[in-house]
Amino acid sequence: MTVVRILDAGLLSTIQDLGRPGWFSIGVGVSGAADRGSLKLANRLVGNPEDAAGIETLLGGLELMAEAPVLLAVTGADAPIVVDGVAQAHASVLALRTGQRLKLGTATAGLRVYVAVRGGIAVDPVLGSRSRDTLAGLGPEPLAEGAQLSVGPTENFPWPNIEVAPVPPIDSGLVTVRVLLGPRDDWFTDPQSLFTGRWQMTDRADRVGVRLARVGDGAPLTRINDKELPTEGVPLGAIQVQPSGEPVVFLADHPITGGYPVVGTVITADVDLLAQLRPGQQLQFRPAHPD
Repeated sequence: MTVVRILDAGLLSTIQDLGRPGWFSIGVGVSGAADRGSLKLANRLVGNPEDAAGIETLLGGLELMAEAPVLLAVTGADAPIVVDGVAQAHASVLALRTGQRLKLGTATAGLRVYVAVRGGIAVDPVLGSRSRDTLAGLGPEPLAEGAQLSVGPTENFPWPNIEVAPVPPIDSGLVTVRVLLGPRDDWFTDPQSLFTGRWQMTDRADRVGVRLARVGDGAPLTRINDKELPTEGVPLGAIQVQPSGEPVVFLADHPITGGYPVVGTVITADVDLLAQLRPGQQLQFRPAHPD
């Protein structure tokens, strides 16, 4: 049974869960929500398991209509939330009656908004996941106007016991992320320069990765030589340095191998911060201390 109909898909709205681990051997990455914490929170608010499939959309603009009573939650980027013209709280539980419409405005901070539906969005899984991998072209197609979405069974799900989650606002200023250097930091004349000055997110960013440029007079990262590096595996959060000396930090849909040297890796706990960076926003890297 159709529960939700998409009236306006907004910008690059895709269905995402927590990804498809375990397929590196056949060249398939994990994918999944770029900001995993926000999807997990949205699912918890409506009583879903944290890995249930929801909607990820850029900046807002998404509009949907309930074709049956449904419970929703909206998290992530700070987009205004309106149900039939009435403003709603961010990270709150929203009960829509049949025919009611939910509309997201343009986010004032952050980049990616998440919508969870009680029961999780029920589309056919591919290799065990309902996520759209934009690099590999796996999973359900991006959402379009008129798309009809069904949800899974909820008989065994706990009923939500909270109306609003007290989450801090997304930082629209300088963001700090922690990095473990390596494995190819020895390929650079001064790998510690990664931690000096500030970097800025360019407009060349997607679910694959975030390309950064130096702010001010800071020098790009310089390689010791121009030798070729054999292709090797790269993890989520890897900071791969292009020939220009500018880093790209890999996000959810990153390739699983690469040939450019990786100077360091953003720790898992801080990757969600990168998923919410907006073009022009600045960040600084700081050394992480392994436990």
